[in-house]
Amino acid sequence: MPKMKSVKGAVKRFKVKKNGQVKRGTAFRSHILTKQDADTRRGQNTSKVIAKVDEKNIKGMIN
Repeated sequence: MPKMKSVKGAVKRFKVKKNGQVKRGTAFRSHILTKQDADTRRGQNTSKVIAKVDEKNIKGMIN
């Protein structure tokens, strides 16, 4: 059997934390940020955690 390849798009977007949770970035951060208020932009600076139901699929893609 050949090895399973990881999904490169998922590898670039997600990281697994030490406690096993999966970290992700935030959407709407690339350009035209002047339309967003400061609270929204500040909230998007921090990384978020994937929902528990999606963790198994993401970890399978990352390997």
